[in-house]
Amino acid sequence: MSNASGSPQGATGGSAVPANPYKNKAIALAVAAAVGGFLFGFDSSVINGAVDSIQSTFDIGSTLTGFVVAVALLGCAFGAWLGGKLADRWGRTRVMFLGAVLFFVSSILSGIAFGVWDLVLWRVMAGIGIGIASVIAPAYIAEIAPAAMRGRLGSLQQLAITLGIFAALLSDQLLQTAAGGASEELWLGLEAWRWMFIVAVIPAAVYGILALRIPESPRYLIATGKREDAKKVLATTLPEGDDVEAHIVQIEHTIASDKKLKAQASLKGPRFGLLPVVWIGILLSVFQQFVGINVIFYYSTTLWQAVGFEESQSFMVSTITSITNVLVTFIAIALIDKVGRRPLLLTGSAGMAVSLGVMALAFTQSTGSGKDVTLNGSWGVIALIAANLFVVFFGATWGPLVWVLLGEMFPNRIRAAALGVAAAAQWIANFAITISFPPMLDKFGASIPYLMYAIFATLSFFFTLWKVPETKGIELEDMEGVKVERTRRGGTTTA
Repeated sequence: MSNASGSPQGATGGSAVPANPYKNKAIALAVAAAVGGFLFGFDSSVINGAVDSIQSTFDIGSTLTGFVVAVALLGCAFGAWLGGKLADRWGRTRVMFLGAVLFFVSSILSGIAFGVWDLVLWRVMAGIGIGIASVIAPAYIAEIAPAAMRGRLGSLQQLAITLGIFAALLSDQLLQTAAGGASEELWLGLEAWRWMFIVAVIPAAVYGILALRIPESPRYLIATGKREDAKKVLATTLPEGDDVEAHIVQIEHTIASDKKLKAQASLKGPRFGLLPVVWIGILLSVFQQFVGINVIFYYSTTLWQAVGFEESQSFMVSTITSITNVLVTFIAIALIDKVGRRPLLLTGSAGMAVSLGVMALAFTQSTGSGKDVTLNGSWGVIALIAANLFVVFFGATWGPLVWVLLGEMFPNRIRAAALGVAAAAQWIANFAITISFPPMLDKFGASIPYLMYAIFATLSFFFTLWKVPETKGIELEDMEGVKVERTRRGGTTTA
């Protein structure tokens, strides 16, 4: 039995990846690149512990406070688009370093902000850095990973994101506790909430150092005429027994074909101005956000209080949710290269639709309005279980798998640019969900928003069923023309 590239599988129990020392190098490089995901998760959650202090320090209203929280997401959208453009010009690792520098500088400047508007500026700068990292990490991992383990290594991006969320929540709590409150002075005359931003320089510095030390993507090296350098990288990442020269020739052939088809290197296509595969990437990104995952993480206090938790316990329950999100990512890592992408996405969509529907039903029984809602009796327990099941289904499927697919589904000639567009769409969708939930909660209560997210989860099921290709085990050079084709075993083939 062989994988999609024709390489033999290991002799031990049909393992997809033979046991050899070379794949360890691929794992190490993927882990290094995934640190960008850690910054992504850290930045998205670190402001949560500082929100109330920012509002009181700068004496601003709730609307402007919400804008300060969400504005980084617009920077992320621009950074994702920019990162995709620059990656093909400068290379993957140089753009990684640029993202690290932007995040490092913005962390310090956010911590010493003099007013709300310069804080907004520095948060946008941080967003640009994070947006760049969110694009480069999956692209780089896809390009250095052997096909048989690309799904697992690509899932490290989401694992790093979840670890970053947890680290930010823990860091905020430790700093707040040490100072006796987020608005109290901690070190050097600065309040604890300012140090919440400043400590982000540590992961930013680690990411920058790693970006300077890891090798460039072999596909970029070959594209820029550095054949021997690419050969050295592939020799340390491909499974033992794979013909490195054959991989080099295959990549060179793809690049040569791309040059002959230079006009097709554009993302422009017949369907509303973009290629169909680009639209698939965009819609994957949008659905990942429109199921409302960030409502659970950004506004979870409303849910926890509605089912009976005190406000002082919100950190504990939020931490439990973030730990759950970390742990279930390992489910995706274990299954993605065995089961495939589509079956996991379909399972996740169905599970999210049901759990969100149950939450919507539960909140029809709530009393009160806006944030002051209460779920009495068994409905509170039902809503709490449904919310955590939603996190499980998302974290084991759509969370990591979308990043894996975005890194691998596009043809070589448009990968970085297309990934940038899709990731930018993801950040804009994230912004739309984040900014829209509070007014929807005030006007309609929690039931209508959760029903809307359930509908999007249902739509994501049919979108996956009809449009998303299976990419398990397929070499990146063979992604051109990948199409979904059902077989009697439920698998796929390539055209």
